[in-house]
Amino acid sequence: MHTPLDLTYLAMQQNEAEAPAFYARFLEAELFLLLESEMVQDEAQPLVIETSDGALVLVFDLEERMAAFSDTPSDYIALSGRRIARMLAGKGVGIGLNLGEAPSAMVLPVEAVDWLAEAAMGEDEAVEAKPLEISKPVGVPEALIQALDGKLANMGGVVGAAHLVSVRYEGGEAGHMLALVNVPEAAKTGVSEALSEALRFSGVEAGQLDLAFLAADDAHLKRFERAGLGFEIPELVLPKAPAPLAPGMDPNKPPILR
Repeated sequence: MHTPLDLTYLAMQQNEAEAPAFYARFLEAELFLLLESEMVQDEAQPLVIETSDGALVLVFDLEERMAAFSDTPSDYIALSGRRIARMLAGKGVGIGLNLGEAPSAMVLPVEAVDWLAEAAMGEDEAVEAKPLEISKPVGVPEALIQALDGKLANMGGVVGAAHLVSVRYEGGEAGHMLALVNVPEAAKTGVSEALSEALRFSGVEAGQLDLAFLAADDAHLKRFERAGLGFEIPELVLPKAPAPLAPGMDPNKPPILR
């Protein structure tokens, strides 16, 4: 069975232009990071191995792959690729991804890890200025539309609706704006980060897409709905209740590297 990371990696091998899609998938994916020892509260010490490619931590996109690689049971933690890249930024450590028999087995060198961490750090601010003109989006690169569509498809239950428009501000400045409806305050930062990544990986220079967070009863929303390109956002299907967290573990804080 090929995982989404396998498929995007194989596509990248066939065509270098597919590299942004692979790296975007890596940041979104839930990955299993091997640990040196059991977590203590919210501190995690990743297992670091020395190889001919330098120091590496080991991550896998399937527990089965992790178990096949390690001869003995090991402690691990599940984190998004985004959080793993941020944890390792500036540490001088690369990532061994799915090492073993997986199609996506590869080494991300230190330079790639730092680049991914920087890409994941970006965060667009919600636009406070009101555009003077809102119109049908024109001149939007197809790569950006596809990237936004991929991100928004995973935001069911967080983003109520999304509309992409062309805008013109006071002073004549023009650009594009993505209006996001009914995003909870606590989720705005994460949504901004994810959409910022979509902008980078689409090849469009930063600053060419503004974000606006609107309530469903906002008086301006009708203008966005009439003129905008809407994105399909699947309804959230609630999963079964998760297992209790380990004692002392804060779900809102990433583990701390020692």
